[in-house]
Amino acid sequence: MRNKKRTDPVPNHPLADSGSSGPAVTAGARSALASRFIDLVADKLIATEAVFRHHLSSDVPFIEKAGRYLAEGGGKRVRPALLLLAARLLGHDGEEEVTYAAVVELIHTATLIHDDVIDHAALRRALAHGQVEIIQRLCGATLKMTEGELLAFQRLGAADLSVEEYFEIIDRKTAHLFAAAASIPSLIPPQRPEAGQVLSRYGRSLGICFQLVDDLLDFTARESDLGKPVLSDLKEGKLTLPLILLLPRVQAAQRRLVERVLEDRSFTRVSPQEILDLVAAEGTIEEVTAMAEEYAAEAKRELEVFPPSGAREALEFAPDFVLHRRS
Repeated sequence: MRNKKRTDPVPNHPLADSGSSGPAVTAGARSALASRFIDLVADKLIATEAVFRHHLSSDVPFIEKAGRYLAEGGGKRVRPALLLLAARLLGHDGEEEVTYAAVVELIHTATLIHDDVIDHAALRRALAHGQVEIIQRLCGATLKMTEGELLAFQRLGAADLSVEEYFEIIDRKTAHLFAAAASIPSLIPPQRPEAGQVLSRYGRSLGICFQLVDDLLDFTARESDLGKPVLSDLKEGKLTLPLILLLPRVQAAQRRLVERVLEDRSFTRVSPQEILDLVAAEGTIEEVTAMAEEYAAEAKRELEVFPPSGAREALEFAPDFVLHRRS
């Protein structure tokens, strides 16, 4: 088995690639989902991108190069789009939400944040307008992300990571920033605290869904779509949910396959296909897919308290977009 040159994504699951035998969402359908999610705030996203790029500029060559890398990495900008749509849902249409959307994306993307990156004028304006809560919300999300990264680092390479530990890590690393992005518009005057609680729950569920799909893509996506080899997380010592669910159920010899990859940080003694076959046989991909779909449905249900609008409809499409993304 180790002589196989090709590593196939796990087949027969709802998030499988179009090359698998399972049901698939076409590239055109995924593009349509993305369009329905972001088109309503496309102009604000362009403005957000400009602010984002401006604050990644620097006279220091290394930082300038890193800034270009972060900016050109692009991506779907899910978090700022989420914030801008929530702002629109609550009736905001100004420059403030663009500033906060850019800050959220900076927090998500930049590991090189320093004084040159922080928009002190924007922070001073926020403080002057009594918007201390927004700064607190952003700082709180950043702190939670840091805690999540530290927890993940402490358990790197551990084969006994529990489901509870896993969800604690992703709640801090991923879900809190989604919750902040969705709820910050409720803190822009006139404040809507009740709406903020709903949007925070929406963002948290969407964030967990996002992370679960991230885990699934490590098993199911093609390298050309994902931009990295299949099972990169496992090779880096990260145990994700499909394997966390699998390990207590399998025989010692099968468990040892996963442990060897965690120990070696490579596939020298075990092939990727052996791990993929093991996961396919145990059905944990389908279990995690069902969890992701439930969190997506949970996010949508939170929006039912808002009257119908273009913004609500776009936010309702966000979970579908996240479920069917390929990178």
